[in-house]
Amino acid sequence: MSAKKKILIVVVVLVLIGIVVGTILNSQANVTKVATGKASRQDLVSIVSGTGQIKPKTYVNIGATAFGRITHLNVKEGDHVKAGTILATVESVQPQATVAAQRATISSSRTDVNSYVAAEKTAEANILQAKADLEQKQLDYNRSLALYNDKLIAKQDFDAKKAAFDVSAATLAQRVATLAQSQAQTESQRGHVEQAVASQRSNFDALDKTVSRAPFDGLVTNVPVREGETMVVGIQNAEGSTLMTLADMSVITAEVKVDETDIVNVALNQPVDVTVDALPGRVFKGHVTNVGDQALLRTTGVATSQSTTGTEEAKDFKVVVTLNESTEELRRSMDELRPGLSATAKITTAHKPNALTIPIQALVQRDAETEKVLADNNGKQPTTAAPDNNRAKAPPAQGVYLLVTQKKKVRAVFTPVTTGVTGATDIEVLSGLKEGDEIVTGRYKVLRTLKSGTPVKVDNTVEVTTSPDDK
Repeated sequence: MSAKKKILIVVVVLVLIGIVVGTILNSQANVTKVATGKASRQDLVSIVSGTGQIKPKTYVNIGATAFGRITHLNVKEGDHVKAGTILATVESVQPQATVAAQRATISSSRTDVNSYVAAEKTAEANILQAKADLEQKQLDYNRSLALYNDKLIAKQDFDAKKAAFDVSAATLAQRVATLAQSQAQTESQRGHVEQAVASQRSNFDALDKTVSRAPFDGLVTNVPVREGETMVVGIQNAEGSTLMTLADMSVITAEVKVDETDIVNVALNQPVDVTVDALPGRVFKGHVTNVGDQALLRTTGVATSQSTTGTEEAKDFKVVVTLNESTEELRRSMDELRPGLSATAKITTAHKPNALTIPIQALVQRDAETEKVLADNNGKQPTTAAPDNNRAKAPPAQGVYLLVTQKKKVRAVFTPVTTGVTGATDIEVLSGLKEGDEIVTGRYKVLRTLKSGTPVKVDNTVEVTTSPDDK
């Protein structure tokens, strides 16, 4: 073979190799690089977060119940007190004097009652005497009447016996009336005694109100007054009207705010993990005990029903979480938890064991009919098909791009799916996929424009972003 022929063959081979390489490079240039993931099974937990503060379930503002100067203040903020403990006393000179005066009045009234009772006994004795005298005069009168009828005594003597009998009867009637009068006076004086005793109860109540006692076991959380200051009664929220605030820390709650988009998933008795900023590393177990019905404006905290403005701003809902008393973590931290501490609650709204899941970012919204046409035409819109303007546009379907092999090429094909519980990064798939299916998960720019039937190449390398300063 001549040298010319050899050179010609080499040139032809090189040209063919160039054509093949160019074709391959051109075909690879038309392939879209995508990040992928697989549908897998795992325990899926849906969590809703809210922030707020620690609050006791029960707390009271112990207000002033008597006007006067504070003489003793027996507690300070942070003290633990038992029910019935004397917290403070207000000067009580006038109430004590009133009680003493009323006590003397009651004693005097009871002495008068005894006097009237003695008068009753005297009247009863006088009645007995009058009855005996009347019986004697009755006998004398009857005897005189018999003698007078037999004309054995003079009429003058008979008249004297009759007059003595009438006087004795009148005396008995008078003494009976005197007894009734004494009994009435006794009952009246007893009524005065009861009235005085009732007034004394009122006086004792006024005296007792100069002493403030703890209504339950609790923690003193606020003492806005000092000894020597004057307390004012009956003016709510006025300075000097509140002695202190007492919180019942036997039942502790976390009152948090949950975004309006998440509140529909929150229900009573759902388990909650509560963390407190002041106690890092500790997790308190609890459960939801109240879900608010009123939306609260995020900027002001005022309920929308009470707001006079019509601003369309973000809203929250109040959720109350009660910490479980039986947990060891709570028992160890009882002395450290304080009302008002900032807290974060993570509410478990759903738990699905062994659920089929995919990454949330893989979900897209597409027109199912359009995607079907694109899948049949390698990701391109057919030029021969005329648009059907009379077809009613269906709502977008939720789905993912599933990797399938068609004609020896890997293509992304839109597949509608139905979803269930949403986790932090994954979402449950109820239908449309099976375990192990590989789907397109990114990147965002690719997913935004990706069409069904498009040839793709898997590229799961981590994308490195550069800032303008690095250039």
